Formats: sequence, structure tokens, C-alpha cells
Amino acid sequence: MPPKRSPMRLPRIATGLRSAWHSGYGLTDLRQDILAGLTIGTVAVPLSMALAIAAGVAPQHGLYTAIVAGAIIAITGGSRVNVSGPTAAFVVILFPIVQQYGLGGLLIATMMAGAILVMLGLARMGRLIQFVPYPVVLGFTAGIAVVIAVLQVPDFLGLSVGQLGEHFVENVGQILAALPTLNPFELSIGVFSLVVMLLWPRLHLPIPAPLVGLFIGALAAYAVNHGLGDDSHEMLVQTIASRFSWETLNDSGNGIPPIAPAFLAPWHLPGADGYPLPLDFTLIRALLGPAIAIAMLGAIESLLCSVVSDGLTRTRHDPDAELIGQGLGNLVAPLFGGITATAAIARTATNIRCGARSPLAAVVHSAVVLLAVIALAELLGKVPMATLAALLFIVAWNMSEARHFVHTLRSAPGGDVAILLICFGLTVLFNMVLAVAVGIGLAAALFIRRMMQLTQTRQITDTPQGEALRQTPCEGSDSSAIALYDIDGPLFFGVAEKALTSLRLVDDKVQIVILDMADVPSMDGTAIVALQSLIDDMRHQHVALVLSGLPSHLIVKLRRAGIRKRTGELTWCRNLPRAFAVARRWLADK
Repeated sequence: MPPKRSPMRLPRIATGLRSAWHSGYGLTDLRQDILAGLTIGTVAVPLSMALAIAAGVAPQHGLYTAIVAGAIIAITGGSRVNVSGPTAAFVVILFPIVQQYGLGGLLIATMMAGAILVMLGLARMGRLIQFVPYPVVLGFTAGIAVVIAVLQVPDFLGLSVGQLGEHFVENVGQILAALPTLNPFELSIGVFSLVVMLLWPRLHLPIPAPLVGLFIGALAAYAVNHGLGDDSHEMLVQTIASRFSWETLNDSGNGIPPIAPAFLAPWHLPGADGYPLPLDFTLIRALLGPAIAIAMLGAIESLLCSVVSDGLTRTRHDPDAELIGQGLGNLVAPLFGGITATAAIARTATNIRCGARSPLAAVVHSAVVLLAVIALAELLGKVPMATLAALLFIVAWNMSEARHFVHTLRSAPGGDVAILLICFGLTVLFNMVLAVAVGIGLAAALFIRRMMQLTQTRQITDTPQGEALRQTPCEGSDSSAIALYDIDGPLFFGVAEKALTSLRLVDDKVQIVILDMADVPSMDGTAIVALQSLIDDMRHQHVALVLSGLPSHLIVKLRRAGIRKRTGELTWCRNLPRAFAVARRWLADK
């Protein structure tokens, strides 16, 4: 009886938490996780607000993302130390969605992306990150960094630029046209905050630089607004409280609402026109493209972060469980006002440096953000917009990986450099989705071209096999009646026709062609069709064909395609000596 196949197992969730527990988790590890979570939480508060504003929504939605999605992904994901929340990579995708569909559309698209991520994890697609070439990733991340930096220029300079749009070139034009409206107070606070955040790490103090920058910036903005402002209550320096307002059923105010995230239906939130979106098939179809883009970028960003964290901690993540965790986080967070979340490489690296041992550190980070929302909302509202812009300048610079970008331009092959520049340009001028699609397509074409150069077909003459063939002719026949060819490399659609076409130009004296295919590791459908065409042509020319050294799995493919042995016309042998023997016997029978 044939052996029974084991049933397919679905990927498990919470493998990061399980792995930490099985490795011998103790009180010392818990203490390290709490300390790391406190540090990451203080870093996540300003970043979450800044990234939400950069995406075009109110700052509390970024905080809600870190609270809800950060905890859910940590508990259900496949990595021990990943920290998830809003990230800079999503700004170029989320900003256009907000412009077209408003906050409600963004949250619905995020839930759709979460469902896609869960399905990818259940389908065990976590390993696909290996098929995204490095020049593509570097190109679109550098392009995203440029777009983020440009979007922060109006707040950093205090320009009266109005609402920026979806297109990079148009936004640059608006910014340049608004330069005469530059606010020297906002520029001064932005520069001051930027310098503080850049120089603070050199002091090697335990307080995170973003937190110090926000505190210093808030003090400076308060001094300017209350020391130099007039009685008209006009703010010389824009803050979160002066820019954003909130409203609930029982209360309203400016800045950030001092309440925990509560359940709300995304489809009841306003669209771009200020009215709730109609949840119908038309809306779902319109948001499907953005949702797929969010899911793809979320998968790439999260799995790259997991690979980086594995290298720093010498652990192994579960990519399928990580996708499921990311999907669950993005499914639930929008129901509490959270936007798109993914693993953040910078926060994860900081988490590791702070000694995190398990996903509980990320859960503590979410609790810290929650406490900040409830207890410090009024103080957070005093943070100037120019300071948040300065923080995002630093985020964009770190994200650009400028050194790696320049190094790749100098050292990589020409094809990879072209892919890098094309992905960078398409991300900046159009969008990241187009950049990734074109980049992967070009990388695939480049790979095919390189494989075509590796796969060769040559006639063997000045080799021991060819010499032996000439010295042992069949009785009554000429040694030139047998031709030996060697095929080296995989046969697939890019090279099959080229590799096999040369075999059609055989000498008129040749009656049998031996193909040494011991170095052919694979054949695709196109190669099999080309081989069948070659067999038919050889038959019409009354030339027999012997395939030597063909691996067993390729023989099975040929049989499935209907290619069968025919005495005197076609066969396959284990090795060259056996192929020579068959060829001589066929010659003797003619």
C-alpha cells in the first residue's frame, strides 16, 4: 500500500511568544522586557504622531495604531522582538488614499490589507520575501524617503501652502510658490529641534533623542507663542493643538483626545468629502488596489525587519506566523481608529539594544503609549509641527540608507544600478506600487538574460569523449555518422529555443545525435515543447536522437508530455558510454 500522506498543517500563530517561553523565560527576562518596552514606548509616542500627520490624518490615529496593532501583532506574530506600529514606508501609499477616500477609506483599505496578509500567511507565502531583489527594495525605500522629506518642508518652514496633493512634481511646485510665506519662527524652532535631536545621542544619556527634541521644541514654541504673540491669540508657531481638533458624543477639544481608543465602525467615518462612505461593492473594488499595495509593502517591511532582528539576536522567526500576526493587527486596529501598521526596523533595533527578550517588550511599549494618551494628551498637543517635521527629516534620512545607495551605484553591475535608479525614480514621480512592479519585472528580465548566458550548447570534438567516438567507429560506418552535443545549464523559456535550435544544423553525414544532458537541472514547459519540435525535425531528417544523463525527474516530465522511446529514433540512457553503445547498435542495424 502506498504511504499515507500527512495532512497539511496550517501555520501556527504566536510562535514568537511560544519560542521565548520554551527557551526558559524567567523574571530576569521579564524585567528586561519591561525596561525595553518603557524605552521604546517613549520613542514611539512622537514617531506615531508624526507619521500619522505625514499620512494625512490626525495624530491620535498613529498613537492608536501603536496601542492596538502593536500589542496584537506582538502577541500573535512570528518574531520575538519585532515592534510594530505606523512606519514611514507607508506614507507614500496612505497619503493618496486619504486624499481620495478620507480617513474612513483608509481604515477600510487597512482592514482589507489585513485580510490579505492573513491569507498570505495561511498559504505559507512568507518565504516570498527572498524573491524581492535588493536593488528594488533599496530603490523604493530611498524614493519613499525623498517623498516624506518633501512633504515635511511646509511645516518645517512654516509655509502657507494649503493642502498638498498626490503628485510629487505638483507638490514641489506648490512649495516653491509658497516660499515667500516662510515663517522665521517656525523655521528657527524646526532647526533648533533638528540640531538637538542630532546631537543628543552623542551625550550617551538614556533619554531618547526624539523625546528630548519634542520637549525642547514644545518649550520653545510656548515661549514664542506667549512671549511674542499679540492679543489676537494668533499662534506664531503652529502646534498639534492649533492644527487638529477632536469631537466625541460628549466632549470636544483641540490636539489629542485624552481617552483610550474605543470601538468605531470605519465606514461611519468621513470620506474625502466629509460624509460617511457607502460600504458597497463599488467602494471595495476601488480600494482593492490600495489594499493590495498596503499588504505587499507590509509583508516586505515586516519580513525584512524579522530578518534583521534574527541577525541581531541569533534567533529564527516564523515568516508565515508573522504575516498572520500583521494581518490580525491590521484587521483589528482600524476598528479602534488605528491606521496601517507594520514592523518598524528602527524601533525593533532599539528594542533589541535595550535588552528585549520576548514579545512582551512590545506589549509594554503599547501600554506606555496608552498611558501617554490618557495622561499626557494636553502636553502632547503643545508639540510644534516644525519639531515633528524635523523628526521626520531624521526618519527619512535613516530610511534612505544613503551610504548603501551610493555604494550600490558605485559597485553593483550595470543592470542592478539601472533597476535601482528606475525604482527610485518611479517611486518619487509616480508611486511605490508601480516602482515595485516594474522593478521586479526588470529584475526577472535581467535574471533571464544572465541565465541565457550561462546555458550553452556545444558540439564535443576535442574532448576525451569525442576522441573515443572517433577511434571506435561502428563496423561498416564512418565515425562522423554520430554527433555528440553537450547542453550545460537549465532549459527554460528564455533559453530553450536558442539552445536547441543550433542542433537542427547538423551535418548531412550525421545519422545519430547524442545529447549529453547530465548538466541540465531543470526544464520548463517551453523547453519540452522545443524538444518535441526538435525530435520531430530529426525524425523527418532520418536522424536518431539519444538523450544521455537525463535526471529521473526530467524523464518523468517527458513521459507526461507524451514523449516516448522509439527504437531507432529516440531513447534516453544513464550515461555516455551507454549512449555510445546504443548509437553503434542502431548504426549497425541500418
